[in-house]
Amino acid sequence: MQQRLAILGTGRMGGALLNGMLRSGWVSAEQVHCTVGHSERARVVADTYGVHADTDSASAVAGADVVLLAVKPQSLRELLAGIGETIHPGQLVISVCAGVPTSAIEAQLAEGVAVVRVMSNTPVQVDQAMSAVAGGRHARQDDVELAAEILSHVGRVIRLPEEHLDAVTALSGSGPAYVFMIAEAMIDAGILLGLSRDVAAELITQMLVGSATMLRDSGRQPVQLREEVASPGGVTISALRTLEDASVRAAVINAIEAARDRGRELASG
Repeated sequence: MQQRLAILGTGRMGGALLNGMLRSGWVSAEQVHCTVGHSERARVVADTYGVHADTDSASAVAGADVVLLAVKPQSLRELLAGIGETIHPGQLVISVCAGVPTSAIEAQLAEGVAVVRVMSNTPVQVDQAMSAVAGGRHARQDDVELAAEILSHVGRVIRLPEEHLDAVTALSGSGPAYVFMIAEAMIDAGILLGLSRDVAAELITQMLVGSATMLRDSGRQPVQLREEVASPGGVTISALRTLEDASVRAAVINAIEAARDRGRELASG
């Protein structure tokens, strides 16, 4: 990329995106201006990544072609109140602030500024994120593609209409927490059955990695892969019946629906 990039909020998500882009060579450190909330953190970011980092978001925006908003959602309104007049049409604004619609961002910016909304997840930290991108009212196709290219350096990306991003948030955005809870329960079960925590954790971690790889690469549906494991009258089908008796499937569906609804509540203020 030949353009200049401002990253406003270089925490876990902003830092992971920056790290991925720098490692890939897609941007150079000289092209990036990062901002954070405190001077001490700015020094850490500058030392870690070799970029210019400070607390002056207005200055970062003024010198940028692309502005990446990576602050906490509850801090976004205050941030935009301070820099909204600095951002102008011709700049691209990309938001990774969970749950915040493009219309809310556009309302605090000059008319005509292109905004692209991104929903990613915490595996961005290990370059295995699942991200969805959606353009706002003024975003062109090449704006959406640029946002997708940025996210492609830390995982997989799909393009969707914004109306679907609340569902994405509930599914893949919050999804790692569901998986970690299940993994925690399975490790505890291993301990109950007499295994050490380290052994149980190794078994479950590799099982999850292998299962996810099969699901991604085999081209088969989950039900097909499940049936390969569950032999008639065997131990797995007995376990699956117990899960069905406990309404685990319904609980998962209800949980994801609740996450979608809560996301809408937060977005509406």
